[in-house]
Order: sequence, then structure tokens, then C-alpha cells
Amino acid sequence: MLKGFIVLSKIVAVGTAVPPYELSQSDAKAFAEELFGGSLEQMDRMMTIFENTAIEKRYISCPPDWFSRRHTFPERNEKYTQMTCQLAEDAIRQCLEQSNTHPKQIDHIYFVSTTGIATPSIDAHLINQLGLSTHIKRTPIWGLGCAGGVSGLSRAYEFAKSYPDSRVLFVAVELCSLTYRPQDNSKSNFVATSLFGDGAAAVLVVGENVIPNRNGPTIVDSMSTIWPDSLDVMGWEVVDDGLKVIFSRDIPSIVHEQVKPVVDTFLAKCEIKLEDITYMISHPGGKKVLEAYESALQLSKDKFIYAYDVLKYFGNMSSVTVLFVLQQVLQTNPTSGYGLMTALGPGFSSELLLLDWNGGVSI
Repeated sequence: MLKGFIVLSKIVAVGTAVPPYELSQSDAKAFAEELFGGSLEQMDRMMTIFENTAIEKRYISCPPDWFSRRHTFPERNEKYTQMTCQLAEDAIRQCLEQSNTHPKQIDHIYFVSTTGIATPSIDAHLINQLGLSTHIKRTPIWGLGCAGGVSGLSRAYEFAKSYPDSRVLFVAVELCSLTYRPQDNSKSNFVATSLFGDGAAAVLVVGENVIPNRNGPTIVDSMSTIWPDSLDVMGWEVVDDGLKVIFSRDIPSIVHEQVKPVVDTFLAKCEIKLEDITYMISHPGGKKVLEAYESALQLSKDKFIYAYDVLKYFGNMSSVTVLFVLQQVLQTNPTSGYGLMTALGPGFSSELLLLDWNGGVSI
């Protein structure tokens, strides 16, 4: 138990959802080979990326042939809004059913996404779809990319910490496939076709005065870090027909060089050490990123088993992915130990969140 630690908020349940179209990695490779053709230098060498991702399959929001045609930004965004509302509702209902929570009991909804835009924001749609309270507080957050899963959960934690009688719903949806643009022959777009999938997740966080019916971890603390002069490492460029993916090949090396000091600082603040961490709940941005974490933190691959498992069957779903990893850990019903949630995103930034299963509370 942490020195002087006071129970302030807890994770109760996680619900997830994926779109209906399953894409195997072999089919994704054939798709990329057909569409990119000879447009990239050293194409044969580039194609080996698909075998080296540790991904077997993922889920996408439209049939594969939809992506071979050009679409305007409004067309993509209409698909985004429709599928996002559907998947978010599915994930939320699953989450609330697990915790025997009525939609009208939710006090605040946080919604995170970076792969489309909507005004009214998606949370307004969800309030109508689910019959949430007409007086619910809501906070839509855009632009956090892959860091959004941990960052958004941290905001939910802070609200529940400040309002101990509250039930807070955090929802993330990313439809990365809809950002694919067939006329973009960049290496970043090619690599994206080997990695990205679509999904949604919902997490229920409650304040200390709420007594739910499920065991779950206490949220101890969180920390955000942004490295100066790193705006070009990851993000989107807004172009006429959509969002053009940007990410640097240097991300694994940045992880290797920069993550350890940040993790050490955070854990020292929480008065624990890295060897006290039982569960590494990391956003699996890719196989090389996970390997960079292993090397930088001097941890075995086994520590990241859940991250590798999610990467294998769902690919990189941006902000959503780490919440799928969290769900897998919760499904093992831990009774002790600490969990460290980690994610990196545009900025270039790091998000960390510490979870405690050590008996500080029984929920």
C-alpha cells in the first residue's frame, strides 16, 4: 500500500466493440501491393513490413473494396460519424451491463477520438442514443492520437477524484481505416496500412463514495510529458480529401532514449519502483515500439503479453488499443499488484497512469 495513500477513484468495468469487417494481415498485404504497385522505392523490401508487425488480423469499418476508390472528406466523415456512434453505443452498453449501472446514473462523459470530426460532438449523439441524463456533464477531446486512451482515462480519474459521489464514463473510438487515402503514396501511408485497425472502448470510473458490485483497481496517479521541438514526430496533416498520416521512423529510438527517465520520475512520485509493477498495460503502437519499451525499461517480453495479444488480433487502433489491453488484464481478475498504463502520442508526448490492486479498497 502506498504511504499516505487515500482511495479516491476506481475502475469498475471496460466494454469494447469492433466493426463488422475482419481483415487478415495477408489480405491487407495483397491490398497494399495492388494499390501502391511500383510507386515506392524498394517495394519488395517494403512489403516485408507486413510479416514483421506481429499482427494477424484487425477490423475495419467498410468492405475492403471501398478503400480502393477515392472519397471526399465529407464522405469519409459521414462514415466516421455513423460507425462511431454505433460502436460507442455497443461498448458503453457492454460496460454498463457489467457494472449494473443505469445510463442515467452517469454524471460525466468524456469522449476521445482523432480520426474524424463532428459538431454536435459524438457525446451529444450518445446522450440521445443511450438515454443519458439531460443534465450530464460532457467533455469531448480531439487530437491526442494514440495517447488519448491513457490521457482520457486520466481526466475521468481526476473528475471522480474531485467528485467522490460521481460515476464517470470514458469513451474512445478510432476509425483509423477511414483515413486511408489511395492516392497517398507516402511511406507513412504504406506503413499505416500494415498497422491500423478500428475499434471502440468504454470505461466506467467511480468516486470513492460509490460502492459498485465488481472488483477493480484503484487509480493512484497520472502524469503527462511532452518533449519540446517534437511536433513532427506524429500526427495528421489536414488535406483536401481527409487526414494524411504523419509518423516518424524514429519513434522506437525515441522510446528507447526518452521513456525510462519519465517512467522513473513518475514511479518515484508514487513511491514505488519499476520492479513493483506486475502488469505493463502499454499501448502497442507496433512490434518495434513494444520491443523498444522492453529494452528501455529492461523488462522481459512476458511483461507485455497482453499488449502483444491485442496487437496480434486487433492491430493498432490508436487511443482505443490500450483500453483493450486494460480489459484483458481485468479479465484475469487480479487480486494484487500494480499496473502501469503507458501510451505515446502527438506532441510528441507520453501519458502514464498507475493502477493498484493491492487491497487498498474492495469494490
